[in-house]
Amino acid sequence: MNPDWQQFLTQQGATFDAGLVQHFGEAAAELCAAAQNTVLCDLGQFGTLRVSGEEAQSFLQNMLSNDIHEVDTGRAQLSSLNSPKGRMQATMLIWRNGDDYLLQLPRVLCEPMRKKLSMYVLRAKVKISDASDEIVALGLSGENAQAILSKQFGELAQLPFGFTDTEQAGVLKFSDTRFQVSTTAQYAPTLWQALSQHAQPVGSICWDWLNIHAGIPVILPQTQEQFVPQMANFELIGGVNFKKGCYPGQEIVARMQYLGKSKRRMYLAHIDSGAAPQPGDELFSADMEGQASGMIANVAPAPGGGYDALAVVQTSSRESQTVHWKSLQGEALQFLPLPYLLPQS
Repeated sequence: MNPDWQQFLTQQGATFDAGLVQHFGEAAAELCAAAQNTVLCDLGQFGTLRVSGEEAQSFLQNMLSNDIHEVDTGRAQLSSLNSPKGRMQATMLIWRNGDDYLLQLPRVLCEPMRKKLSMYVLRAKVKISDASDEIVALGLSGENAQAILSKQFGELAQLPFGFTDTEQAGVLKFSDTRFQVSTTAQYAPTLWQALSQHAQPVGSICWDWLNIHAGIPVILPQTQEQFVPQMANFELIGGVNFKKGCYPGQEIVARMQYLGKSKRRMYLAHIDSGAAPQPGDELFSADMEGQASGMIANVAPAPGGGYDALAVVQTSSRESQTVHWKSLQGEALQFLPLPYLLPQS
């Protein structure tokens, strides 16, 4: 994290651990606020890669799962970098900054993915740099989020993943109640002070919880190369384009879409546990004869206790069995509805 930005947040009452804002004094109350009120988060768990150069668009088009041509000054998108076997190595949020493309992904994956993408640049006129300390991302969520941002920036995009570029910041709309604002480290304190007059500052984990309830998976080091995009519902939330040309893993992703179906899908679940589940933890059900029937993709503390998670689970196990965390003796997953429909099995 940019040291000046971290110092500013500390002055605002933020408590940090491992470079992330844990809370502003009352972690449990802040989680409840994220579920009920309008809240403001620093998104320091994410970093940003800048892809620039006259061949940046064609380079990314050949590497990622989505159609990069659809990213313009008014629209962002989700996409993924996959292995040749179609397994997700990183999920990312992409928008334009002038002629450059900005790729937001977990900060811990920024340098590994920068190196991996750079291996494919070869003689292309493309430069990939880590802009994580230059760009500050803020999350604003709640019923009043759109009104607050409209007052600050004027008219906003109408559709999900619409992007509004202003002189001070870029505003990305996830839904009518959830937005991301990206700005410079220099302007971020001014923006934070303006927004925090109308929204409660909360820890970064609150945004993770909101992402989980939106059904948006984030690939982390523990889950790299574990899921084909369809297993993580990535095509359902606009992260895959099946009409674009080739990219690593494209043949396998397309084959699953048109010639078969995924035997695993991602579900939203609650785990009533005092101990914290972790991404990559395996899940078990009686029908799998000792083999894992699923895996935790993302997890965050839930308002009121326990943990909420996105779990990739064998569809047959989800439909007919009780699914348990870590072993058949572990806590049972209590499945909750996702905000979008899954394909009929």
